[in-house]
Amino acid sequence: MKNEQLWTVWSNETTARFQQIFLEWYESEKRNLPWRANLDPYRIWISEIMLQQTRVETVIDYYYRFMELFPTITALAQAPDDQLLKAWEGLGYYSRARNLKIAAQQIVAEYGGKMPETIDEIRSLKGIGPYTAGAIGSIAFQLPEPAIDGNVMRVVSRLFEIDADIAKASSRKIFDAAMRKIIDQKRPGDFNQALMDLGSAICTPTSPKCAACPIQEFCRAYQSGTMAEYPVKTKKVKAKDVFYLGAIIETKQQEFLLEQRASIGLLANMWLFPLEEVTEKQFQQLQSQVKQTAASVEQLSFDLDTLPLVAESPETIFTDYTDVVWQKRALGTVTHIFSHLKWHILVFYGRQVGPAKAKERQRWLKQQEFSEYVFPKPQQKMLTLFQQEFLRKKT
Repeated sequence: MKNEQLWTVWSNETTARFQQIFLEWYESEKRNLPWRANLDPYRIWISEIMLQQTRVETVIDYYYRFMELFPTITALAQAPDDQLLKAWEGLGYYSRARNLKIAAQQIVAEYGGKMPETIDEIRSLKGIGPYTAGAIGSIAFQLPEPAIDGNVMRVVSRLFEIDADIAKASSRKIFDAAMRKIIDQKRPGDFNQALMDLGSAICTPTSPKCAACPIQEFCRAYQSGTMAEYPVKTKKVKAKDVFYLGAIIETKQQEFLLEQRASIGLLANMWLFPLEEVTEKQFQQLQSQVKQTAASVEQLSFDLDTLPLVAESPETIFTDYTDVVWQKRALGTVTHIFSHLKWHILVFYGRQVGPAKAKERQRWLKQQEFSEYVFPKPQQKMLTLFQQEFLRKKT
């Protein structure tokens, strides 16, 4: 490290004054969030899992609906998978929802439906790592445990000018040591939440509002003018590009073909319009050809009774669907980024002219039935693209 471990030289008096100033600020400035209404460990647990990779503003409405559907750990443990995933629809990272149910079942089986109260027991639950365990333990049970996430590492790295790379798992030990020095032993939950609020509102990744910071007199980076240098973080590995062609296939009765994903893997058991993976070269060539074709083909209507049909499938891309007549111009392209993958989907519209047959894990559904099925973000984006084009043609 560039500097000595500065937290080790703080006196007990300095630490106590820091805690007092910081917690007084938190009392006057803390955010009014629904999961802070009480210290129910179940509410805290659900909120912390939802907040992973998701903005607070987005989570609030989901949180309210989730608690209405699954008000207790037992209710969550007994939740039908489809209902659970539907409640989570739009939050992404669906393994979080599945892990919640597994952990709830653990709690019912091993702890009588009551959240365990030690860090080791909390950590034993499916989907709960060091941060979530620290948050639950400190907020619900007042255990002096750090809850170290990106916000906390950013604040603490600036506070002590810690140049350990926060992208490396090994660096967590350094932040854990610093946090155990400064965390308030009597109010650890409030202390952890104060760090979360400070990182969210003031000690932001860029342009931190140092003039409004309650702990600026303790902050080494503020004193040195090095705020922009912290935290140290290596660049994230770029998500791998994956290319698909998407098929929105509709019958004259306005039914759409949907396919259910496999029961394991990415987007397990969710429903999408049919997709066919292609190479990047194929994708780009087809995209280019479609643009050229669109320039020479007059605007097409989506009215099923008047839609001009094209006899050839675009590049015969969907060979499994022989009774479909494809519109040559694509509806457009949608993209979606997962943590490690970036999907590119070139979307086509086609009309089923033969019998509407469904294979295993396929269904023909009207749009009003879509609300009963769990759609991941890529499906929602394809559907929105279709609906926007449909409405545009009608106006």
